[in-house]
Amino acid sequence: MIRTLLDHVLTGTPKVFGDDGEMSAIAKNMIDRSLMLGFEGLEGNQVADPLHHGGRDKAIHLYPVEHYQFWRDKYPDVSVLGLPGAFGENFSCKGMTESEVCLGDIFRIGEALIECSHARQPCWKLNHRFGKSDVLKTVVKTGKSGSYFRVLEEGLVQAGDELIQQEQPMPDWPLDRLFGLIVGGQHKGQGAELKALSGNPVLAKSWRIRAAQLAGS
Repeated sequence: MIRTLLDHVLTGTPKVFGDDGEMSAIAKNMIDRSLMLGFEGLEGNQVADPLHHGGRDKAIHLYPVEHYQFWRDKYPDVSVLGLPGAFGENFSCKGMTESEVCLGDIFRIGEALIECSHARQPCWKLNHRFGKSDVLKTVVKTGKSGSYFRVLEEGLVQAGDELIQQEQPMPDWPLDRLFGLIVGGQHKGQGAELKALSGNPVLAKSWRIRAAQLAGS
């Protein structure tokens, strides 16, 4: 059973991101008070692109603290890696890597109850944020993606709360395996698994659609 402390809670609002005036809320600030975690996400947290970010399947983005050393070693000159929030995460903690967390895992955090819906599919904004051209490619190669959660029960959460695993109904689907199939190019010969995923209501809708596409390819 996973049991860990939530080190940091982070929220952000859209700001100009890049020279073309595009907006993004990837930059987050650490919050030192309790916040309401609702079905759409944390109180005060916003997204700039609701088509690709936010929504109930992406209410919370968690990024494992353990991965930061890898990124700091790779990019020692990237200042945003000095603090949590470099990847736009809402929750920062240890013990929740993609090999440890599985699809459908349910956790109690403060007053809230959350369920793992999928891993994060990286986008070009990570390249821009880090000022490096290969961040997205490296996330895909390493599977250091982070995870997304939906909210089953709303409630107050804050840094220092315990994340306590309540259920693990799909231990055969750790997020690193799931990410490999849906994003990492490991889908060849996995038609049966992809078909099953496409009909799994716990998996985020966008990834169910992708699983169906890959199963038919």
